[in-house]
Amino acid sequence: MSSASTLQQMYQQMLEIRLIEEELLLAVNDGRVIGSTHLCIGQEAIPVGACAALGATDPVIATYRGHGWALSRGVPPDQLIGEIFGRDSDLNGGRAGSAYLSAPQYGFFGENSIVGAGVPVALGLALACSRTDADRLPLVSIGDGAMNQGNVHESLNMSSVLNLPMIVVVENNGYVEMTPSSTLTAVPAASRASAYAIEALEVDGNDPEAVRDAVSDARRRALAGSRPVLVEAHTRRLGGHYSGDAQQYRPAGEIDEWRLTDPLEQAHSKLSPEASARAESEARAVVAAAFAQAELMPQPDPQKVMTHVFAE
Repeated sequence: MSSASTLQQMYQQMLEIRLIEEELLLAVNDGRVIGSTHLCIGQEAIPVGACAALGATDPVIATYRGHGWALSRGVPPDQLIGEIFGRDSDLNGGRAGSAYLSAPQYGFFGENSIVGAGVPVALGLALACSRTDADRLPLVSIGDGAMNQGNVHESLNMSSVLNLPMIVVVENNGYVEMTPSSTLTAVPAASRASAYAIEALEVDGNDPEAVRDAVSDARRRALAGSRPVLVEAHTRRLGGHYSGDAQQYRPAGEIDEWRLTDPLEQAHSKLSPEASARAESEARAVVAAAFAQAELMPQPDPQKVMTHVFAE
């Protein structure tokens, strides 16, 4: 199902994510953000499309490239930015920053800086959901490189053995960090799923409407059959693996070629000039206001440094 108004809304969401990520990259470079961060520039269609297909209470777990997932799940932009700035945000009070960002009150159960570590978390959530709510299931996002991690295979196997409804979205962006996926992975993610008797779908990860439809189908199949479903979304990473990545490993002209399938450009081309201009104006206003509000947030109180810290 598609409509101009829906695509306009998705375009605006993707643009807000893109603008936030681009400004965060500048913030890392000028010292407003301490340390590095992983940005989802070029991959915005996947979280926007996927979250449009989920139930209101379905938990979402992301990789360390999860800002787009948090925003798509409804996390307020100013709070997300404030948290990444290390301010006393309503999310994690500046303790999580980017790599450990979480907002369970919005259905976002966090990023994880360990490759593939979100899948065991999703497995536990799937078990909890299956025992408490027949119409609720988790979605976890991983990169294609995470399919080479042992804990991912253990979790896929267990989810199949226990007949747990869950959706695993594999964001295949062509690179395992700084190495082409083809040189490290013998069998694509969608082909591996059958080894665990898991159904797999493939989708153009640069088309938010196609992603929405694929995840909606996956959700229906998972709940109807009490089974996990894997969705491999093919996309392109238009930035570095992390904010300081010089990207010297890329072949000449690759990014220019990949920009031809940029999800923002594709969505823009399908909208009327009036609709795209309205979405762009609103997105820029939202992002400008969010950064202004985040900059005004106070620094965390040093006297509360031990709050939420527990030790035996």
